[in-house]
Amino acid sequence: MATLHTEKPPCFIRKVTVLESIIAAIVAALVVLVVIAAIAVVRSRRGNETPMVGPRVSHVDTLAFARDAKDGDGGKVSSTPMEAPGQAVGNLKTRFAALGVLVAGIFGSLTAKLWSLQVLSSSVYEERAENNLFVTVSTPAPRGEILDSTGQVLAKNRSAQTVLAEAEVATDTDVLRRLSAVLGIPFNILRQRAADSSAGAQGQRVLAEDARLRDVAFISEHADAFEGITIEMRTIREYPYGALAAHALGYTGSPTQEQLDGSEEGREILSVDTVGLAGLESKYDNVISGDHGARRVAVDAVGNVVEVVSETLPTKGSDIVLTLDSRVQYVADTALAELIAPGDVIGMGKGVSGAAVVLDVRTGAVVAMSSFPTYDPNKLTGSISEDIWSVYNSEDSYAPLSNRVVNGLYAAASTYKAFTSLAALQYGFADGSSTWDCTGSWDGFGSGDIQKCWNHAGHGVLDLRGGIVNSCDVVFYEIAKAFYDHGPNGTGELSETALQDYLKRFGLGQVTGIDLDNESAGRIPTPEWKTQAFRNRPADGVWRGGDYTNMIIGQGDVLVTPLQIAVAYGGIATGTIMKPHLLQSVRNSQGETVVTYEPEVVMDLDVDPSDLSFVRDALRGVITDNKNPARLFEEAGVQAAGKSGTAEHTEKPDDAWFVAYAPYDDPKYVAAVVIEQGGGGSEVAAPLVAQLLQATLAADSGTSDVVPQRLVGSTGQVVEYKGTSGERED
Repeated sequence: MATLHTEKPPCFIRKVTVLESIIAAIVAALVVLVVIAAIAVVRSRRGNETPMVGPRVSHVDTLAFARDAKDGDGGKVSSTPMEAPGQAVGNLKTRFAALGVLVAGIFGSLTAKLWSLQVLSSSVYEERAENNLFVTVSTPAPRGEILDSTGQVLAKNRSAQTVLAEAEVATDTDVLRRLSAVLGIPFNILRQRAADSSAGAQGQRVLAEDARLRDVAFISEHADAFEGITIEMRTIREYPYGALAAHALGYTGSPTQEQLDGSEEGREILSVDTVGLAGLESKYDNVISGDHGARRVAVDAVGNVVEVVSETLPTKGSDIVLTLDSRVQYVADTALAELIAPGDVIGMGKGVSGAAVVLDVRTGAVVAMSSFPTYDPNKLTGSISEDIWSVYNSEDSYAPLSNRVVNGLYAAASTYKAFTSLAALQYGFADGSSTWDCTGSWDGFGSGDIQKCWNHAGHGVLDLRGGIVNSCDVVFYEIAKAFYDHGPNGTGELSETALQDYLKRFGLGQVTGIDLDNESAGRIPTPEWKTQAFRNRPADGVWRGGDYTNMIIGQGDVLVTPLQIAVAYGGIATGTIMKPHLLQSVRNSQGETVVTYEPEVVMDLDVDPSDLSFVRDALRGVITDNKNPARLFEEAGVQAAGKSGTAEHTEKPDDAWFVAYAPYDDPKYVAAVVIEQGGGGSEVAAPLVAQLLQATLAADSGTSDVVPQRLVGSTGQVVEYKGTSGERED
């Protein structure tokens, strides 16, 4: 685009324009004054004109004499005093003096105003002139990169050809039609983008991002036909591994109106910016986003840009390093996909969706976070096709955008028994010598409402360790009855929420505080909650003994997230609840580490060490004493302790759970997996947990041979799922 150059500084031109206006006003005033003076002189001369001969007789006197003679006054003459010549000259001088004073006053006022404008206020008007002439336009900054704990780049910027338009192009129909033909973008869309002034009236408007090289070359070669159009290299967000860790990373896009209106102090968000809309991209948007660049441009009287005076380049945002290990993450993502959707078709495998998470129990660092179905954030960056948006938001596609690790709410099933057994030990309702007889059925309240153990044939006589290892429901029904009998409806020794309060020690029913937005809190049901939940059906809102028996085995109204279960089992393994986190460090644009995350202890468990030791031994027995888990973990070479779970539903297949930590004698990592409608926990979820812990320990020891590859997001292909609940085995 041709650029207009001026021979004199713009501020000088503006000052000269002001001076010329003032001079023109003075000349006009002088002309008016001269005309007024001329008229006054002519009138004055006419009024004092006298005859050349004969006596000076006034016209008035002659008329008066004629009237008197006619009336018979005997020729008596009556006349008025006639103005003396000296007096007329004096009156004329007075008029000219007044006129002179008027002229002097006008000239004085104009001179004073001119002095004020050009001397006293020159700097003020010069500054205003420059402000009117120059405009500063912000340009977007590249975002910082996101890296895993090994230095692998998970999110970066890719250079792309961007087609930009000056403001005046919005009214140039010919240029827009030519661009439409070249870029393949509908004319109306181009016109709308060209008219978008939200980034500033003089700001360049983005017409097309990531334009094809051949289109850019054509526009450049025919610049005369595309006046006001420029091509600039800008950055586009790219995720080189596709769907890998998509739910943790999130995605970017144009700012929402809420973001534009609610820019935080110290940061201005413009419509041309790329901002985080989900995941870590959103959580650490202020860190990742850089500082805007600035283009100072000269504009003409109607606001058109005539010259770029100066330009400051934008500053790249800070990089963030995550706790995620891309090798373990790759194992988690691929294992879930292969289990649930072989051939990329949901319904062909086990379950319809699922989640997996691996934590470092010592620090709370998240090593892997996987949710399935998943999505490719590259397809959500920039403009999003209707087909992709439909797939990612369809209920039939099982909500690929949902992060089930932090937002998925599930019945905890038998994974809850580790916590409720500790509660039994705490309140003395069980100890190492306690035994119960499981016949497969239980009606401890004598209500006739018989509850079943998952093993309908019964386990026989079991102690507490046997109850945990065999996941016997009857053992825990008896513990639940003890809480009920010692509560307000029994002896009154305990409050009606004694069991619930104990469960809260492990962070259940509360958000973990992970550095992701919109985390779900889960639910520990209480009498108060039930009354409120069934306020329109008061009879159903009464807290009964069956609420205890359901809750104690993780069923009924209990809800947890996979992350909560992983954090809580990390607490059992170490005696300390750690706050989970994804951020490891922050590096500025010069590559210097400026922030390092410090592990945060949420609480040291107020649990008797001997009770913890007892339950840990029982969790170890779950893996060593049960055939399927024993084989899986032995093949993986992992010494672990954990618990299975199978969450039952009335209208759909069971959810499969498994959670374990390893090494058993020196806990480092915990992994939790849930497969929605997957069936039995030991059969379906346990293999993934063994695989994840094996991959994690290998990465920790430096022996991992996993090489992460690019992953695809959900295709939206779904067939009817044929899974059935069958019989529980845990």
